[in-house]
Amino acid sequence: MSAEQQNNEEVTIDLRRLFILIRKHIISILIWMIGLGLIAYGVSEYVLVPKYTASTQLLVNRKTADANQAYATQQADINAITTYKDIITSNVILKGASKYLANPVTLVKKATPAKKAVYKTNDGTRTLVKKAVKAKPAVYKRESKSYSVSASELASAVSVTTTTSSQVFTLSATAETPAKAQAIANAVAKEFKEQIPKIMDVNNVTIVAEAPKGTKTFPKVKMITAVGVLAGLVISLLIIIIKDLSDTTVREDSFMTNELGLTNLGEIAHITMPKDWTFTAKTAEKRGSSRRRV
Repeated sequence: MSAEQQNNEEVTIDLRRLFILIRKHIISILIWMIGLGLIAYGVSEYVLVPKYTASTQLLVNRKTADANQAYATQQADINAITTYKDIITSNVILKGASKYLANPVTLVKKATPAKKAVYKTNDGTRTLVKKAVKAKPAVYKRESKSYSVSASELASAVSVTTTTSSQVFTLSATAETPAKAQAIANAVAKEFKEQIPKIMDVNNVTIVAEAPKGTKTFPKVKMITAVGVLAGLVISLLIIIIKDLSDTTVREDSFMTNELGLTNLGEIAHITMPKDWTFTAKTAEKRGSSRRRV
């Protein structure tokens, strides 16, 4: 027998042995798989803190009246997105967004100062020219509930993704609740849109759509549960294989002759005795006396 044939035979025997072990310990393997799968599900569903992500899209588009320069302007806006990506995560923008999140209100209508009535006197007659105007306070709109989030926390919560040759980029925020993720994404986008004209001396950023409430992105319960089931399968197989390899019981007589060099003198068959049969010295004596009488 050649070395290659011997190796193939050993591989076949090993695979056959592995199949026998799996069939023999199938119950314990299933217990490991189901047990670790349930543990993984419980940890991911009830122990791990969930994370929610909300995203808003911003458009970089500079208006130009010259049709010949439209393409060049578009390419310049696309190239500027890389710079905008760094500006969004800068301390200037994040500090402003943090301040806005602490008091998220937007000015809807400016305050109107009070004005006195204007009269005109003609021939001793006083005539009202302009009525008095009462002072009116400014009108503010609250966008969301207040959140205390520092600039450093915003830096780790905010991310920006871009698409090649696109003037639109996505601003995403991750937080512990859907509403908080939404508020962070909208606050950073709003602050960036307001600050970019001062920083770059351009006004070419538009918020395409405000962020909706965040969706759950961590943990992924199904994936973690599947990993737990797979881990149960691997661990159970490793335990079974290690136990089998550490078992020194001789299973085949070929091991005694080929590996140890011993001579096979014969085999002793296994005898199964009846359960109700017992053999004692008195039984042997009776059998012997009965034989002598015969």
